[in-house]
Amino acid sequence: MTKPEQAWPKWIRDDGSVVSCTEKVKVMTENFDELKQIAQDALEDGLLMEVSEQQMRDALHQLVDALVNPYKK
Repeated sequence: MTKPEQAWPKWIRDDGSVVSCTEKVKVMTENFDELKQIAQDALEDGLLMEVSEQQMRDALHQLVDALVNPYKK
């Protein structure tokens, strides 16, 4: 049985316009598919090592919250 594809959001710019370039959307989809799989693997590893599920989820949220925008205007 194959997993259903993840429906990622429609990507928008800061001005509210939609990012419609096929290649840009393809890269974003690939990046998020990879991130999802890595996060899933990390969650499963933590659970197998008896780490609290809530702590794993909190740690993953903290990781995302700590990301830095190097292109900030």
